[in-house]
Order: sequence, then C-alpha cells, then structure tokens
Amino acid sequence: MQVVILAGGYGTRLSEETEIRPKPMVEIGGKPIIWHIMKHYAHYGYTEFFLALGYKGEMIKQYFHEYLRLSGNMTIDMASGNVTRSSTSRSDWKINLIDTGLDSNTGGRVHHLKKYLDAEPFMLTYGDGVCNVNLNQLEEFHQQNGKSATLTAVRPPARFGGLVLDGNSVSTFTEKPQIGEGWINGGFMVLENEVFNLLNSKEDVLEIDVLEKLADKGELSAFKHPGFWQCMDTLRDKRLLEKHWKEDSAPWKVWK
Repeated sequence: MQVVILAGGYGTRLSEETEIRPKPMVEIGGKPIIWHIMKHYAHYGYTEFFLALGYKGEMIKQYFHEYLRLSGNMTIDMASGNVTRSSTSRSDWKINLIDTGLDSNTGGRVHHLKKYLDAEPFMLTYGDGVCNVNLNQLEEFHQQNGKSATLTAVRPPARFGGLVLDGNSVSTFTEKPQIGEGWINGGFMVLENEVFNLLNSKEDVLEIDVLEKLADKGELSAFKHPGFWQCMDTLRDKRLLEKHWKEDSAPWKVWK
C-alpha cells in the first residue's frame, strides 16, 4: 500500500518550534518526527510515501534531498574536486514530495493527491504523531471488515496526574498513563480509493467531509489500539517524546 502523510499544516500550537520550521521537521532525538513515522511504516513493509506539503514544504524537500546525498561515507579529493561515496546505507523508500497548497485543509490535501495515487486502497496518517500500532494487523483488519475506511482508535494520554483523596486530605498522587474511558482518532488510517468521491476542493476537511460522512453511513471501522500513542501538539508533548528517546525507552521505535 502507498502511504500518505499530511505534512502541510501551520502547527500553531507548537509555535515555539514552527515559526522556523514545519511541524513534521521538529526533531526528536536529532531526527524529524516525520522520519520516525516513516521508519515505523517501513518496518512493516510500507515504503512508498506521498508527503502532502504546504507550510514551509521546501524544508522537507531539502531535508530528504540532503539525507540521500549525504548518507554513508565519502572521500573528497580537494585537488581534483572529485567526490566518491562508499558504504552508503540507503533506505528502500520512494518519497513523493507533493505541494498541496499553503492553505489547504486536510481533505483538500488528500484531494490534491488523487492524480498521483494508484486506484487502490492507501494508508494515511498525520505528520505529527507516533505510536506502536502493528500496521500489518491494521491492514488485515481493514480488509476483513470490508468498509470504506478504517481509523486507529486510541486512548488519549492523560495530561495531568490524579489525586487520591481521603476526605479533605490528599493521600497520594497517581500518574495515569491513559484516560480510562473514551477513544479518539489517532490517525494511522486505511482508505479505499472511493473516498475521493467525497472530496471536491482544498476547503474540504478530512475529518468532517470524509470520516464523519462515512460514519453516518456505517462505512467507517475502528481498529482499537490500546498501546502507545502520542501526538506532538505542544512543547510539552515534544519534551515528553524527547525524554522517551534519550532514555532509550521510545515505545514507537519498533524498528532495529
């Protein structure tokens, strides 16, 4: 399956970082978060990517151009100007970097990609969230259910610890990793090509014009993922992900 990653938003809630770079280029452990997302997909065998670019999209293009050009070892002969490369460790990724408009909404970006994608089901996610969902199981679940789209349902991480009270006294603090009830759309979707019939312009919103309409028709499945999931909406989220990576405890690092 081809993989679409929405990577064109302004990321205003993370303005400390996104004033100078697009949110997918904000680094975790020295690598942009979009690299982490793509490593996750590639681990499960999905290696053809379509990055839907918008705000500061040229920085994403430059990163992947330089990533290829500067990978591996090189020898520079200053006298002749010759450059030879050796021990180049290259990924088998195919990356399509597509400008989908500066102000396009999420559905508009997907609509723009129709002419580039095969007439087959495809995967889609956002360029600012990581998780450890088994993507092969997600695809199998989608195929078994036979609906127009499947999203990964996750439990939202708790942003605050809890208090255990004994009358008016605090007896202990609790650090709940997840809220005990409720599911949210964590991204990591599988969409049939027919969803393009619901998209018409750059103003379309994927979550409203596609997902909500499919839900109304009974055509949207939810693959429940009780494991790790974390979006990077705020500076606090970024610092949490960075902490996981530095402590070598990043749950989303499913690759070797």
